[in-house]
Amino acid sequence: MTARALPRTSRRFTLLGAPFDGAATLGWPGSRYAPDRIRAAMRWILQRREGGQIYCLDHAALHPFPDDLLTDGGDVHTVAHDLEATLAGAAAGVRDTLAAGHTPVLLGGDDSLLYPAARGLAESTAGTVAVVHLDAHLDLLDRSEQQGAHSHSSGMRRASELPNVDLAASVQLASRHFNFPSSLSFREQAGLRNIPAAEIHRRGTEAIAEDVIAQIAAADRVLLAFDIDCVDPAHAPGAGAHEPGGLTSFQALDLVQRLAPYVDALVLTEVNPLTDLHDRTANLAAYLVAHFVVHGGSPDAAPEGALS
Repeated sequence: MTARALPRTSRRFTLLGAPFDGAATLGWPGSRYAPDRIRAAMRWILQRREGGQIYCLDHAALHPFPDDLLTDGGDVHTVAHDLEATLAGAAAGVRDTLAAGHTPVLLGGDDSLLYPAARGLAESTAGTVAVVHLDAHLDLLDRSEQQGAHSHSSGMRRASELPNVDLAASVQLASRHFNFPSSLSFREQAGLRNIPAAEIHRRGTEAIAEDVIAQIAAADRVLLAFDIDCVDPAHAPGAGAHEPGGLTSFQALDLVQRLAPYVDALVLTEVNPLTDLHDRTANLAAYLVAHFVVHGGSPDAAPEGALS
């Protein structure tokens, strides 16, 4: 496969909040409070802009950061007691942002929001959509008595049912430990690639990013779905579930920097202020968003070594 082309023009991004955790049927609830905490952490980063630029020490480079590079579009329509209405509201928010010519950044909320993010992107293109799914879990559960059909355990499964989502061009990253045998069967039948956290640790983020960029080359649009529990709880204690052996904060940031230029929408989920420690996880999430915007915003902002 050849790599996806870098964007030819500069992009603008819109931040959307989805303060909903009504589908967090396992683990800890509390991610409804995440959008506000991440927005607060963003202020620490944004105050470093000067003259329409920001200096990235990671690559010793100045990057454009005009005032309109990232705007806050407020919260999508959420209904605390109505999962279906909330999923529809989130999909509409993504779809409307794309229609306005901006790249959506959807802040959850629990990981059921992967599905409406994929739906909003899929409904905005006549082509195919790939999902790059960073998560400790596979989220391929079909249905269960306790979780139903839409939960934080089934977002990727529901996204796979969208008619133009291409699972063969998609990839799951940073999964670990144990999951349902039925999810393995589905993944194998669908041809969905999985790169577990152990492989990322062994091979490094640069090689993994190159693999992912080649994997998604067949798709017309790409969703980056980032569940914060892909990061080890030592680095991200404020999550809906704790799975040891995950990515370091550096690995997570490096992957986002490298993938950002090739991605058409981001959904970031499962940050949980009720289990966080001194806002460490909300702060990491804010930096993930900032690097996504800075390194995905213009053709010359891609990290050194990114494929073209």
